[in-house]
This record gives sequence, C-alpha cells and structure tokens, in this order.
Amino acid sequence: MQKTKPMNGFEYILTKQISWADRNNVKLIGSGITKGRLAYTENLEKNLFEPLLPETRTEIEKGDGGELKGDANHSAKMCAVHSSSAIGVNVLQYWKNKNIPDLAYALGLCRKENKSAKEIHFEWKFKISDKFQFDPNIDTVILNSEDDKIKAFGIECKFSEAYSSRNHSGLKERYLTDITEQWKDIPNLLDFAKTISPEDKSYNYLHPAQLIKHILGLKKKYGKNGFRLLYLWYDVLGQDGCRHRAEIEEFTRIAKRDSIKFNSISYQELIAKLKKDYYCGNENYIDYLTDRYL
Repeated sequence: MQKTKPMNGFEYILTKQISWADRNNVKLIGSGITKGRLAYTENLEKNLFEPLLPETRTEIEKGDGGELKGDANHSAKMCAVHSSSAIGVNVLQYWKNKNIPDLAYALGLCRKENKSAKEIHFEWKFKISDKFQFDPNIDTVILNSEDDKIKAFGIECKFSEAYSSRNHSGLKERYLTDITEQWKDIPNLLDFAKTISPEDKSYNYLHPAQLIKHILGLKKKYGKNGFRLLYLWYDVLGQDGCRHRAEIEEFTRIAKRDSIKFNSISYQELIAKLKKDYYCGNENYIDYLTDRYL
C-alpha cells in the first residue's frame, strides 16, 4: 500500500484559505484573472476584514512589494487569500483606532499595564547606511511614547511564503564589509551573518538575512536598547511547522546573546490570546480571525 505524502505547509495554508472563501461565498479568480490557480479575490475588499484606511493604503503603496498593483490581466498580490500582507492588515490594522497597548500586550511586546504604544504603521523603511541604495521595509511598526526606553516595536509578518519552494536570499557581502562599525556590539550576530553570506544554505523557512537587516536598521535609528523586533508567523501541521519553529528558536538564541530584544509569536497564539483577553467589544473582528486563520 502506497504511503500518502503529507501536505506541505504552503498547500495546507492555501487549502485552508480556499476553504474559508468557499464557506463565505467569496469568489476566487486566478493570478492572471482567467489563468492560474483560483486563489485571488476579485477585489481587495473581499480579502480584508475592513477596507484599507487611507494612511495604511498610502504606506503600503510606498513599500517595495507592489502589493496593490493589479490590472485587467493580473490580480494584485494582496488579493491572494494566502497573502502575507493581507493577513498582517487583517490582524493589525484594526487596532489603529482602538487601544493599541492591548495589541502590544497580546503580541507579547510589553506588560499589560504598559500604555506606551501610540501608533501603528505599515511598510516603514529604516536606513542601514548611506552606502546602500535601498532600505528594507519592516512590515509593521508600533511606535511608543517618546519618553519610553523602547521607542519602537518592529514586526516582521510571515504567512505562506515561509513554506514556499522558492529559496530565500543570503546576506550580501557588502553588509559585512561596508558597515563594520555597526557590528561591533553584536559579535554573535556578526559571526552568524558570515555563515549566511553570500548564500544561506542552512535555513529553509526563516529568512535570517532579512531579520538581520531589520535589526541593523532599527539599531541605527533607535540604538541597541531602543527597539524590540517581533517575528509574527503562521504555524502549520507536521514537519514544516516543527522545523520552522526550530529555526526561529535558534535565531532567537543568537540574538539574545547580543542582548537584542527579539521575540516570536504565531498568529494562532496571538488570536487565541485576543479571544481570551479582548473578545468583549471586538466580537466581529475576533470571530473573523478565528474562522479564517484558526
């Protein structure tokens, strides 16, 4: 009897999201409108809990991902039911007009009594060096009060792309040779960075080169002790989820050796915490997240 091959993480997420669309009568089209797998909503609003706020739209348009660019022959990336940008907006934008410290607490970024979190922004860029032409985008940034020791929480959001068959890039050698001063107080991350430059042959799910660039940018802006970086990711069944978590834990250990405040939480853990602590008054939002992502 032939063994059934386990569903990989990417297919698990995509199948789950297509099932959500079917349950809710959301019509799906292909990436090429009439071509490609039916995994894109006809318009962006169908893929979101709430429409993009004007500020959110402007910030995403300024990002490098081209998430909102679609035309008569191509669906916008953010219309994909498995879009990382869409899940990030669905989970985080809601709190822009709510009590932002509640979200920061649920994400594990601060204590419950801490009320420092003031603003939520998307696709912000933090310059690493004038020597580099491009500044990396951080998916979401929560800004705190100016008098708070931690000035900002950076959030890197990952959904299906962590389980894609596409290889992710290593760290370009210029990041090691051209900005030597910025590495002096993070020697463990420097040693690690050398192992993933110019190619990363060790990590299959986590993209550590991207996280290191975020750390360098945030550190330049706020100082080593002025920020916290969070990895918000989607867990899956089987070996893919287990290996992804192991890679996250390994990177976390390296960052902590340099006293970098790096943490992670899965979307599932976050939604469960929101349901436990903040369901009252946020029923429609949490029910939507539960139905779609749990």
